[in-house]
Amino acid sequence: MLTLDIDQFMLELKDGAFKNVGPATKSASVKLFDVEEAEAREFGDKRVKLVFEDDDGNEVQVALFPEDVRKIMRDVEALEDDSPVFE
Repeated sequence: MLTLDIDQFMLELKDGAFKNVGPATKSASVKLFDVEEAEAREFGDKRVKLVFEDDDGNEVQVALFPEDVRKIMRDVEALEDDSPVFE
């Protein structure tokens, strides 16, 4: 399941094209639940791309620098030690 929340978002449809309307104060949040596939791969020369897909074909891609990936890895390792999720 994919949820998309876009705050203060408005589009104009004109001549078959979408155009942003309003100020550039928009923000968005995307959540993907029930992930069936996850992978990490190189992205360019300096980043790692994490790709997550659910069984409906919804996909989220996130490109991170290696130091951010290492921090996430440490966070997961800490969860393995302390959380019942990994039991």
